[in-house]
Amino acid sequence: MRLAPVSLAVLAAALATPAFAQDAGAEDQGGIREIVVTAQKRAEDVQDVPIAISAFDATSLQERAVGSVAALSGITPNVTLDASTPFSGSSAVLGATIRGIGSSDFAFNIDPAVGVYLDGVYLGRSIGANQDLLDVERIEVLKGPQGTLFGRNSVGGAISIVTKNPGDKFRVTGDVTVGSFERMQVRGMVELPITEGLSSSLAFSMLNRQGYQKRVAYDGDAGDFDSWELFPASGYQSGSRQGGDDTWSLRGKLHWDNGSTFRATLSGDFTKVDQDSTANTVLAVTPISGPFAGLAENNIPGTGLDVVTGNSGFLFAGLYNFCIGATPDEIAARNAQNLCGPRSSTGGYLSLAGLGSRNVDADPLNDVAPYDSRWVSQDIDESWATGNNFSKLNQGGVGLDLELDLTDNVMLKSISSWRKLDFAAGVDLDNSPLPILQTSFSVNQEQWSQELQLTGSAMDGNLNFVLGGYVFNEKGKLHDYVTFAGGLLQVDGPGDVDTTAYAGFGQLDWRVSDLIGFTLGGRWTREDKTYVGAQSDVNGFNYKLFNCMDLTPAGIPTQECATEVGFPIPSEPFRYYPLLPKDQEFENFSFKAGVQVYPTDDVMLYGSFSQGYKTGGWTTRLSNPLPTAPTFGEEKAETWEVGVKSTLIDRRLQLNAAAFSTEYNGIQLNFQEGVSPTVQNAGDARIKGFEVEAVAAPTDNFQITASIGYLDAYYTDVAGPAQVAANPFQLGVFAGADLPKAPDWKINISPRLELPVGNGSLVLLGDWTHTTSMRNDTEGTILLMRPATDIVNASATYRPDDANWDLTVGATNLTDERYLVTGQAQIAGGVIYGTYSRPREWYVRVGFNF
Repeated sequence: MRLAPVSLAVLAAALATPAFAQDAGAEDQGGIREIVVTAQKRAEDVQDVPIAISAFDATSLQERAVGSVAALSGITPNVTLDASTPFSGSSAVLGATIRGIGSSDFAFNIDPAVGVYLDGVYLGRSIGANQDLLDVERIEVLKGPQGTLFGRNSVGGAISIVTKNPGDKFRVTGDVTVGSFERMQVRGMVELPITEGLSSSLAFSMLNRQGYQKRVAYDGDAGDFDSWELFPASGYQSGSRQGGDDTWSLRGKLHWDNGSTFRATLSGDFTKVDQDSTANTVLAVTPISGPFAGLAENNIPGTGLDVVTGNSGFLFAGLYNFCIGATPDEIAARNAQNLCGPRSSTGGYLSLAGLGSRNVDADPLNDVAPYDSRWVSQDIDESWATGNNFSKLNQGGVGLDLELDLTDNVMLKSISSWRKLDFAAGVDLDNSPLPILQTSFSVNQEQWSQELQLTGSAMDGNLNFVLGGYVFNEKGKLHDYVTFAGGLLQVDGPGDVDTTAYAGFGQLDWRVSDLIGFTLGGRWTREDKTYVGAQSDVNGFNYKLFNCMDLTPAGIPTQECATEVGFPIPSEPFRYYPLLPKDQEFENFSFKAGVQVYPTDDVMLYGSFSQGYKTGGWTTRLSNPLPTAPTFGEEKAETWEVGVKSTLIDRRLQLNAAAFSTEYNGIQLNFQEGVSPTVQNAGDARIKGFEVEAVAAPTDNFQITASIGYLDAYYTDVAGPAQVAANPFQLGVFAGADLPKAPDWKINISPRLELPVGNGSLVLLGDWTHTTSMRNDTEGTILLMRPATDIVNASATYRPDDANWDLTVGATNLTDERYLVTGQAQIAGGVIYGTYSRPREWYVRVGFNF
């Protein structure tokens, strides 16, 4: 959709969203309270920050039933945050897109495009970035490139989570919540002073909830199918439901502040997740005609591959159906004896009987069901799957923040951190007891970072500055396991990563006069990346395709066969990728400049130019022997933005608006190449839009917040290899096509009414979000399109005047809107699948404060 040539000013002013993050110590001045954020590395009123920011404090998050980062999506304009990405199987993985710029993959060789920061510490992986919002003081969502102060991989924006420091008084706070799907949630925080100036806190959270999708027995005959446990995986764990929760978290802090020039905070946190995989629904089965269902006379000599009438790619569900249904003569005519012959399993190479002629031989007891339309899901909340069903995550870290006042106006700050995560997940994506598409993964990552900041002011506070240096290192291992079509292709994909990044940055904000101010900033970044990918197919599909089946005494393909078929390391006959190139270096300078105009004390107009940068990497999921590991380059964005921030009518109305235009170049997006999800620099795009954010408090008892966001995000140029023509399954990728996860419009309205009831008060809160349709994947798969949605949440909270408890009754998704959150068109694998949103849910929460 293109922006119509009509004025939107009146509509924009009428519908807007507020920033809610309140300074707990701010004096109540009537109307709307002051909002304090640290988006520019110093504490300041959000109305003085010339950046489009949505910020939320703990109370507003609780009242609006926001329990994780992804749940912010509905109340933040031009932002799409999804709990999970395609085939990750885990709701702890965050798919984040801001203003049309994001990433929908969790692989170790792919960096996110929206930076997530926990108490100033960058989280290097999208795994675990969908944080449980435990003991949160506020969350700030910064929109547009944040390359200067936040750095690499914040090309779309940044999400900053700030947790609460312990106070100087003993305090116990928390809540207990019960609700739909046997939900039981307990959260609490104890603040304990130790000595004068030294205080501590311990926060905890526990959530257990049944999955909303049931696994049920298939009511037909699937035949004598092979168990999914015969094939390599990161684990073997199943269960009766999908989409559930079972997690607990701890965070401890020691805080030193005796009123002197030195302050310190030592923190540690740990989260353990051991729950179901995400829900999965099969939308279509796609064993269409292809290379294994063509004409034998068109075969490449000596192979089973028809390249004349067959479509491109390996259609493995089609091959599976061909093998089980073809006679030995038909298989021989296609030179497919080895393709349909013995398969590998956990017992070794070619240790499992083949699929050839199972349904047409003399033994009816070994028949097996084909993979066809019978396996399309009949109920989005039921699955016939029997395979892997788990999501496990252990993550945590320690951090040390030190602050030293060098003078009354200059502070030196150090942020040191070490973090680690261990992740494993498995999900059955085919909605059947057949092992057609089984994925599982393990990721082990460790990171450390050190940041120094020198912040201060001069010229009677009219000149503010921040200077800093930063170093970051992460190391880790990723291991993919994917079983296709009864084990005809068995991906075994280990990989090792080692990244070190260095940066220096600075920003000056100069209030030249009461009327005008200027901003100038920049950041230099250098990054050294090493990635060794060793993806292989333990079933030796390529050898079978070309009928090169000479084996060593150890029972694996010979080096002569490996060389003939094209494997790059003959001594590792299943490995697709060579060792080189394994090193890449990236260097960038991101720049920001801005001007602010202050016509009155309560109104700021601003304009800015900012740049963002995301490093490149490797594509390591391709399933063919390759002489080199394909690389992809940097991704960059440049944004022009104008905006206004205002606090009006004696603090009864806060109205903020921004309009922007972004040049988005070298876009890194996921594309399917056969069965392989690969990353390419897809091309260039233009993103234009606006957002208006406001809060109105016409009386002390009534407040209404609302927002409107508009996006026009489309490709201006697409490189030939990345173009996808429109086809029966997909809208395609070409110049003029829409970017994924970028709806044209998002509107949110949330009224809040507080009424005196007896010796207390009753808070009534409603929340409505309208989002127009959007692509859920790069190619615009029609079945995966997310339709226009209207999500309604509501709650009622009773708070006695002289008691230390409160009671909330609420519901999310009142109208039971169901839409696809994420999904994949695995056409070559035989299936299009996706994850639907959670259904309507009720909850009752009791809060306490001592």
